[in-house]
Amino acid sequence: MNNQDLLQRALNFEFLTQEEGVYLYKNAATAELMYTANELRKKQVPHGKVTWQIDRNVNTTNVCIANCKFCNFFRRPGHPDSYITDIETYKVKIEETFRLGGDQLLLQGGHHPDLGLAFYSNLFRQLKELYPTLKLHSLGPPEIAHVAKLEGLSHTEILKELMAAGLDSLPGAGAEILNDRVRRLISKGKCGGQEWLDVMRAAHQLGLGTSATMMFGHVETIEERFEHLVWIREVQAEKPAEAPGFIAFIPWPFQDDGTLLKRVRGIKNEVSADEYIRMLALSRIMLPNIKNIQASWLTVGKSVAQICLHGGANDFGSIMIEENVVSAAGAPHRFTSEGIQQSIREAGFEPQLRNQKYGFRDVPSQIQQQTITY
Repeated sequence: MNNQDLLQRALNFEFLTQEEGVYLYKNAATAELMYTANELRKKQVPHGKVTWQIDRNVNTTNVCIANCKFCNFFRRPGHPDSYITDIETYKVKIEETFRLGGDQLLLQGGHHPDLGLAFYSNLFRQLKELYPTLKLHSLGPPEIAHVAKLEGLSHTEILKELMAAGLDSLPGAGAEILNDRVRRLISKGKCGGQEWLDVMRAAHQLGLGTSATMMFGHVETIEERFEHLVWIREVQAEKPAEAPGFIAFIPWPFQDDGTLLKRVRGIKNEVSADEYIRMLALSRIMLPNIKNIQASWLTVGKSVAQICLHGGANDFGSIMIEENVVSAAGAPHRFTSEGIQQSIREAGFEPQLRNQKYGFRDVPSQIQQQTITY
C-alpha cells in the first residue's frame, strides 16, 4: 500500500477497505487527506455552497435506563429532576423556533421504561395537528429498538406507525462507535451496533431519510473507527435506489466534562484539532456514497469547523436554538443565524439555508435574532 495509490482510488470513488483507511490515517499527511477530501466534495456537491439549518433539539424526557457512561443528561426513573415534556412546553418552544426561522424539531430523549409506541405516535400526531408545517427529525435507532422491545414488534412495524403519525426523518443518534466491544464499555444499555444498523436498514427500506454519526476519541481503537465507517457505507450501499438513505454523516469528538468515563475511568477527550480534521477528511474519503459531510462546530468550535470546509465538509449543521445533551458534557459553542452565515463567509464560501433533506430554503425576510441562551 502507498498513500498516492489509495488517494487516487478514493478520487475515483472506489471503496477503500478498513485496513486501507487505517493505513491512510497513520501514514498520509493532513494536507494530502484534506486535498483529496476537498476534491471529492467539489465533485459530490458541485454548487460549492455550505449549507446550514435552523432547528431545535427538544428532549421528550430525561428519564433513561441505558446508563451511558458519557451522558450527564439522563436521570433514573423516579429521580426528583426527571421529567416528561408536556404539550404546553412544546408549544412555547415550537412557536419560538418559528420566530427564529426554524422549521424542525429534533426530538430525542432517554430509554424511558414506560413510554411506548402509543406515547410517541400520539405526541407526533398532536404536534402535527397543531403545527402542520413542522418537521419532525426524531428519536434514533436506539430509541426505535427500545420501543420495539417494549412492544414486542419489529423495527419496521414501529417505524411505519411513527411515519404515519408524522415522523419525517430519523437522526443517526446513538451510533457512538458501532463495535460491540466499545458499546459494552460505554453504552451497555443501548442496542448493539448491528441492531443500530438494522434499524437504519429498515428505515431505508421504508424510504425514510436518515443521518449517520460517529462519536470518537474515547475507548475505541483506530481500527474500530474505520470498521464503523465501512459498516455505515455498506448499509448505504444496500438501500433501495429511490430511497434517500443516509443523507448526511456527522463525526464528532467525545465530550468528557463530568462524565463517568472521565471521573471513574480517567478517559479524556484528547482529540486535537489536527486529528479531528483528519478524521473528517477520511470520513469523506471512506464514504463516497454519502453526499453530505457535516463539521461539528458544536464540539470543535468555529475555527476548526471552518478549516474542515476546506477538507471535505460541505455542511455546518444547525444553529441549535436549544441543545442539552452534548452541552451537558462540556460543549460550549453557540451560533446565531447571523453568526453561522458570517463564519461560512469568513471561510470563503456562500452560506445556504437548508432543510433536513438538504433542499434549499430562503432565509426568512423577518427573522427574530436569537438573544436567549440555554
